[in-house]
Amino acid sequence: MAGKGSKGLSAAFVRTVSEPGRYGDAMGLCLIVTPAGSKRWVQRLTIRGKRVDLGLGPLAAVSLAEAREKAAQNFKEARSGGDPLRAKREAQAILTFEEAARRVHALHLPTWRNVKHGKDFISSLEAYAFPRIGKMKVQDITTADVLAVLSPHWTQTHETARKVKQRIGTVMKWAIAQGWRQDNPAANLDVALPKVTRQAERRKALPYQEVSTFLAALAASGATSATKLALEFLILTAARSGEVREARWDEIDMEARVWEIPAARMKMKRPHRVPLSPRAIEILKEAERFRPCPPATPATIATRDREPSPLIFAGRNPSRPLSDMTLSKLTKELGFPVDVHGFRTSFRTWAQERTSALHEVAEAALAHVVGSTVAQAYARSDLFEKRRDLMERWAAYLAEGEGKVIRVSFADTGGA
Repeated sequence: MAGKGSKGLSAAFVRTVSEPGRYGDAMGLCLIVTPAGSKRWVQRLTIRGKRVDLGLGPLAAVSLAEAREKAAQNFKEARSGGDPLRAKREAQAILTFEEAARRVHALHLPTWRNVKHGKDFISSLEAYAFPRIGKMKVQDITTADVLAVLSPHWTQTHETARKVKQRIGTVMKWAIAQGWRQDNPAANLDVALPKVTRQAERRKALPYQEVSTFLAALAASGATSATKLALEFLILTAARSGEVREARWDEIDMEARVWEIPAARMKMKRPHRVPLSPRAIEILKEAERFRPCPPATPATIATRDREPSPLIFAGRNPSRPLSDMTLSKLTKELGFPVDVHGFRTSFRTWAQERTSALHEVAEAALAHVVGSTVAQAYARSDLFEKRRDLMERWAAYLAEGEGKVIRVSFADTGGA
């Protein structure tokens, strides 16, 4: 048959041949044509006295020249006593960056004290790293590849980019431990990335004089009830986004007007009591009116046992909280290009400039740890009553300052 045998193959023949068969080239290289018409490269070698067929890939992905180059490398390695088949299997066992990242995430997730950190670890890599390097083998990723991930975000969202860099580095350290590479391409990047000053890193905050204006725009917006109520509650309590979004009804004492956040949900891993102003209580009562139930399941339909969501500010799925992105997006859509976290700065600046509240009281309202370890040991009080007075004055300022806020009914717009 034309083309069969020991004569070398030509590019034209490889491209046009359609008859099923095995067509030989040099160094054991063969083109296999199947009855279905597909074509693939195979190399027959003797490796340590054993005859084996080594696949080199389909013709659609590997040209004749590339197949010959691979065949020459394999032939040379086998002749010198090496095992190209074993090397190929080991290379195939090496994970892509995405596979490695998910393996590392699953490995460490049970040991991370902070559940949010575990979620952020993988979600940040999904958003920033996987689109560029997710499909690459961990052994092939270079410093240039990591820079391509980080550079577009390094100055604009530096804190996020810094964490992504750290997490890429963690995955690469794991890959080094597996013997898949010798170096960490996420290390020593300082000279390749612009220096970000502390001022550039600081979260954007709204001047406290404009917060009441923001609340008026929020109330008049077409956002969903859960989103509007959550944002106002966040501002009134000066709490962190995650603390508010994941707030649960069993943490609230309406009668005592106290929100008790357990240590597991606090950044400093200490329980925190938040005094609730009358307006904050109104928000909770409003949220209770729209308290959703989880989707029905065969079990709950049969027993008619559908408990309302334990979350105060649930998202579209009643069993999951609102996302931080939902709050951030709404803030910007209303024409206020600030960070949600920055409202804590607005409160702190107001307390400093417009009240005589002690430094310790204002810091305690933000759940900040003040003083040395020794000083903390002697400071047994959480200054709760002083904080209650401060938070009620903050609520009054927002209602009356810089232009009276007109309360707009939070009619439910459906969903969250």
